[in-house]
Amino acid sequence: MTIHHINYQVKAIPILSIVVPCYNEEDVLPETFARLESLLAELVLSEAISNKSAIWLVDDGSTDRTWHLISRVSDQSGGPFRGIKLSRNQGHQIALYAGLMTAKGDVLISIDADLQDDLNVINQMLDAFKGGDDIVYGVRSSRRSDNFFKRTSAEMYYYIMDKLGVEIVFNHADFRLMSRRSVEALRKFPESNIFLRGLVPLLGFSSSIVQYERLERFAGDSKYPLMRMLSLAWQGVTSFSVFPLRAITTLGILVSIISLAMAFWALYVKLFSQSAVPGWASMVIPLFLISGVQLLSLGLIGEYLAKVFVESKKRPLYFLDQLAMPPECDYEEEFARD
Repeated sequence: MTIHHINYQVKAIPILSIVVPCYNEEDVLPETFARLESLLAELVLSEAISNKSAIWLVDDGSTDRTWHLISRVSDQSGGPFRGIKLSRNQGHQIALYAGLMTAKGDVLISIDADLQDDLNVINQMLDAFKGGDDIVYGVRSSRRSDNFFKRTSAEMYYYIMDKLGVEIVFNHADFRLMSRRSVEALRKFPESNIFLRGLVPLLGFSSSIVQYERLERFAGDSKYPLMRMLSLAWQGVTSFSVFPLRAITTLGILVSIISLAMAFWALYVKLFSQSAVPGWASMVIPLFLISGVQLLSLGLIGEYLAKVFVESKKRPLYFLDQLAMPPECDYEEEFARD
């Protein structure tokens, strides 16, 4: 039997693309531009990456001056910045996915615009990539910068996801390195409910982690308030685990057993006690229990059916509204697929 290997040729000095999703980040972007450009210059100078490397900024339908700043910095001759503007706000995960699907390069690194991820570990990521790893996860070494509620809820979430059978990297968000072949493999996933923290580990390519201390946000407000964090968490659970559906069956069995036991108890009280109110125990309590379980079950089933409904439409995840790049860049060459 002949074994054929699919090779994505990587040059001795790889082309790096840093993908940065942005939503209403006008306060922090000037500092983000400066730090990322300085980092890229240092990496090029040390010959860790090619001088064709670039920084891809994805505007996720911002309502402030985010796109104005991105288009202005991308228009600088000889600069490393490229701008992608989505036609509307699609959410962090889809904006990040759009950047990964559009950016060129042998290796892509995704990072948030808020400067909380440590840029200094990108060197370690590149070393791991050159050592043969296709995916390198940036993992927080601690959560000391979080308040008690956020730290406890986040760690509980990772624990629950693990128990539900979802392959997810503990304390990893979306700061990661991906090789070109892993990005092309990710492109083959057809689903609309994008949850990259669960999808990327499913690729199965060789991977490693680098640990870093998460920093305070440089400026602006967090774009992940409590409700949005809960929404992302629920997206992860329902996209990668059928455990809630199976739990309904278990819950139904337990309620049936409890209801049967209560029926025997009501019968015992009726036959051997004078204090029973006729019909109350045998009707009201089981009715409450069964009604509650039915509503919970219908809600869970409805959530999964909603996902099936969305997936069956096969609508495009996003539309590119505008592209911005230095004037000397050739459009067709810049955006040609590898």
